Amino acid sequence: MKLKSAILFLVITIATVLTGCEQLIVLDPKGPQAATQANDIIISASIMLFIVLAVFGILAYMLIKYRASKQKEDYEPPHIEGSILVESICVGIPVLIVAVLSFMSVQSNYKVEATPAGYEDKEPLVVYASSSAWKWHFSYPEEGIETVNYLYVPTDRALEFKLYSFGTISSFWIPQLGGQKYAMSDMVNTLHLAADVPGEYMGRNANFNGKGFAENTFNVTAMPQNEFDDWVEEVKDTASPITEEKFDELLEPGHLGQLTFTGTHLDFRPAPEGEHGGHNHGSSGNEDDSDEENHEDHDHEDHDHEESEHHH
Repeated sequence: MKLKSAILFLVITIATVLTGCEQLIVLDPKGPQAATQANDIIISASIMLFIVLAVFGILAYMLIKYRASKQKEDYEPPHIEGSILVESICVGIPVLIVAVLSFMSVQSNYKVEATPAGYEDKEPLVVYASSSAWKWHFSYPEEGIETVNYLYVPTDRALEFKLYSFGTISSFWIPQLGGQKYAMSDMVNTLHLAADVPGEYMGRNANFNGKGFAENTFNVTAMPQNEFDDWVEEVKDTASPITEEKFDELLEPGHLGQLTFTGTHLDFRPAPEGEHGGHNHGSSGNEDDSDEENHEDHDHEDHDHEESEHHH
C-alpha cells in the first residue's frame, strides 16, 4: 500500500511540474539553420533514449535470469568461454552509434556555417552585432542606422551577422533562428541566419560574463521586406545621429533600454577586421603617436648609421 501511494505521489508530482513547462524554443525553429539544429537534437535525444531503455531492459533481464538461487554447497558453475558474437555486439553497436552521430554533426556544422539553403542567390543583410557590458549594439552599414538592445530583420532573406565585443567575450544567440556564436574583442566572427516566419523572438548573451549577464538580452522582430524598408526610412527621418561621445557613454557598464540612431559607430570605431584587426582594437587612440615615435626612432637610427659610416 505504501509503495502504491509513493508511486502515485511521484506521478502526480511529475505531471504538476511538467504542466508549468513551456515549449522548448530551440525545438520551435523559425529559420532553416534552427530547423537543422532542432532535427539534430531530436535525433540525438531519440538515439540516447533508445540506448537508455535498451540498457535498462538488458539489466532487468540479467538480474532476473541470473539472480542468486539455492544451490548445493559443492555446486560449481560451468566453465564458459568468451562469446565472439556478444563481444562484437558490445563493441560494434557503440562504434556504429558514434559514427552516425559524428556524421550528423559534421554535416550539420557545414550547413549552419554556410549561407542558409535556398538563400544563396539573394543578397544578405549584413549586421554588425557588437556587445558591451551589458548591452548589444546593432549596426546596419548599408542602411546607415544603428540600434541598441533590439534588432529588426526582414524575412525570407539571408542574414549575415558580424560579431565582436567591446569587452569580455559574449555569445550571440537567437534560439529560434540558430545556434550561438562567440563575440570577441580582437576579431570578427560571422554567423549566418535567416528568418522564415514573421514574429518576435528572444535573443541573449549565452556566455556568463559578469553580474549583468542575466539581463544581457535583446528583442528580435522579423517582418516582410517592405515593412523592414519602411522602418529604415522612419528611423532615418526621426532618429538622432550617433556620435563618438554618445557611443562612449553607451559603452559604460550598465543596462539600457532600446535606443535608435542614424549612422553607425563603424565610422569612428571600426570593427576589428582587416586593417583594424589584431590586439590593438579598443586602444586609447595612441596608435598614431606610437607610429610617429617608431618613425622618429627609425630616423634616429638611420642618422646614427650614416654618422658611423662617415667616421669609418
